Amino acid sequence: MAAQDDGWDARQRALGEYIRVQRQLADLSLRQLAQMTQVSNAYLSQIERGLHQPSLRVLNSIADALNLSADTLLAQAGLRNAAAHAGDEPDGRTDTEAAILSDPD
Repeated sequence: MAAQDDGWDARQRALGEYIRVQRQLADLSLRQLAQMTQVSNAYLSQIERGLHQPSLRVLNSIADALNLSADTLLAQAGLRNAAAHAGDEPDGRTDTEAAILSDPD
């Protein structure tokens, strides 16, 4: 059971890091994202640090605020099979990841 918990904790931390990076790429403060999602900035901070697994409602709010697909966040949260929901890129990247990587800036 402990090994399973370690895997879940790692996914929570990875999801939190992904949300933080996407928020920073969108040039949003934690408070701005909190206002956009109607979720407290303290709770968002805990999500970004991997201390809480957000609900589907919160994940959808975050995805909308960051202009991401909900599927992308669900895959990052381990709630969807990332391989089955990856973009059309041959290397398995999502459309968003491919667009970011193709931007010269």
